[in-house]
Amino acid sequence: MRITWHQWIGYATAVWTLAYGLLGLYWTFGGGGFPFGIGDAELMAERETALKFNLLGEATPETAGPVIAALGLAGTAVAVLMARGYAKGPFRWLLPAFAWTTAIGLTVAIQDYRTLIVVAYTPVMLIMKPFTGWADTFAWGDLYRMPRLNLLLCLLAGIAWALTAVAYRRRTSGGCERCGRADDRPSWIDRAGKAATWTAFAAPLIYCATRWAWALGLSLGIDPEFYREGQESGLWIAGAALATLGGLGAVLTLGLIQRWGEVFPRWMIGLRGKRVPPMLAVVPAVLVSVLVMSAAWMYVRVVAIDGVTAGTWPLTLPEVFWVVWGAALFVAAIAYQRRRRGECDACGRGRPEARTGSKPSALAR
Repeated sequence: MRITWHQWIGYATAVWTLAYGLLGLYWTFGGGGFPFGIGDAELMAERETALKFNLLGEATPETAGPVIAALGLAGTAVAVLMARGYAKGPFRWLLPAFAWTTAIGLTVAIQDYRTLIVVAYTPVMLIMKPFTGWADTFAWGDLYRMPRLNLLLCLLAGIAWALTAVAYRRRTSGGCERCGRADDRPSWIDRAGKAATWTAFAAPLIYCATRWAWALGLSLGIDPEFYREGQESGLWIAGAALATLGGLGAVLTLGLIQRWGEVFPRWMIGLRGKRVPPMLAVVPAVLVSVLVMSAAWMYVRVVAIDGVTAGTWPLTLPEVFWVVWGAALFVAAIAYQRRRRGECDACGRGRPEARTGSKPSALAR
């Protein structure tokens, strides 16, 4: 399935889109479980700020339901046409334009920080709950609320739409459908890979430093009462744990340009000296980049509307730099994947003689 993903991703995207479109129809006619806007209890707890935190913060099933249904049905047709490689006339650019717009909408526009919270705090809670007092303070039910899971599902669907667009471009542009190569010339992504990796390493450290400072007893100027409440509830310890994961991820990012990112190092007993599967690095890096971007734009909105003061900057300003982090990490991951994809069994591109422009010797033939 990993090798043939370009053949089935469009159909899988169509199935999800049709199912969600039918849900929109269900909500239009009064069905329960609407997960956006007025159906999102977390947002409605502070309704005056709902729209600031999520662009669908004021959505109702009566208004959003028909839109979801229409987009779902139209998207189903688009995904099927793209899966079949239909490229006549204006459809050659209309179909990918729809796909990329949908991908950005699902992964960034309708998202907020809670999708990242669900993914990031799952390992933190698995590690911390058995050994700390979190059992009573932080419950799994509080983490896995339906609106949060719905946002995560939408984000994954957005990634599927992006992959559908990539597969369609390969199918209609003459490139190899399996590896994506049209030739062996380096692109701007290849040239930017190293700089993007170092940027992706440095960008999250600003956020990490503020969270570690809170855990160590430094309030950094935020409201004293709010800071004490965070100390009593263990919120700053949780933030420090999340920041530690971010710091570890920043270090692992350097593997995208280091030898230990291609060959397992000596201290990894049982794996040392073996080749690191490229997707072992690429898939988590791309997923983290999308999650970070989905949360970052919420903080950009908050800062743009509320501004920044001496007492609020640690709460929102470090997350604004996640835009840089997410974009740089994505470019770094794609550059790593392109560098390590090797020879393609389907088109033959990537052979040493293809890269150097020389012909194979008679002995090789």
